[in-house]
Amino acid sequence: MHDLTAFTLRDITEASATVRKMGSGAGSLEEVANRIVSYFHKNLINSSGDRSCALVRFFKTHPYAGLPLELQHFVRRLLSGEPRFEQMRCLTLMATAGAQPDWNFRRKSAEHQAIPLPSYEISATAPMISGLIHQFGIELEMLLEPSQDQATSLARKVFKVFYVPEAHGSSCVPAQDTFVIPFGIRSVVGFGAMLPTGNLFAVILFSRTPISRDTAEMFGSLALSAKVAVLPFEQSVFA
Repeated sequence: MHDLTAFTLRDITEASATVRKMGSGAGSLEEVANRIVSYFHKNLINSSGDRSCALVRFFKTHPYAGLPLELQHFVRRLLSGEPRFEQMRCLTLMATAGAQPDWNFRRKSAEHQAIPLPSYEISATAPMISGLIHQFGIELEMLLEPSQDQATSLARKVFKVFYVPEAHGSSCVPAQDTFVIPFGIRSVVGFGAMLPTGNLFAVILFSRTPISRDTAEMFGSLALSAKVAVLPFEQSVFA
């Protein structure tokens, strides 16, 4: 267990070592992602021993043409039609763990199973997506249409963390009335990395425990461990 109210370098070192090994024996990236979100949901606690994270999610960008048919249908519904090009990137929910029963199954997400990113303008109107990309330090066009050289360069880059110190009232965290306020979300932290295929993954923690900037910054070191765990499964994404 790791107490977010007294988080230390030892905590992050132990978490990194655990996450790094989560690819062992897995059959897909989705399976690894489920292990990662479950670990953080169960093991991050507050000073009273209660679970800190109301919700933990693992997202990965994926070309529309490579999505399972059910997710392609989901994307077409959000777009109200066919995508303009088959390789359009979609921010795809790979795994989820949370305090509500439906938050533990990616297929039960009403809005976030696969979020189409059809243009710079539309993706910029999604506040959490644009905030995450900006804070990670990625140029948007490199995420949506990366060249091979750009993908290779970004795969070597260490990203900054996505951090919202106070979720209540933040423009970066939507669903204030239906999620943030009723479930007492205080802070949000995200970490991730780019894979050699040019696809980004991100783990996002929605915490009911306030998280300091120093603690949030420590989560950045988890990105490499998570990348080591999922890297062998770039061609075996879905369970």
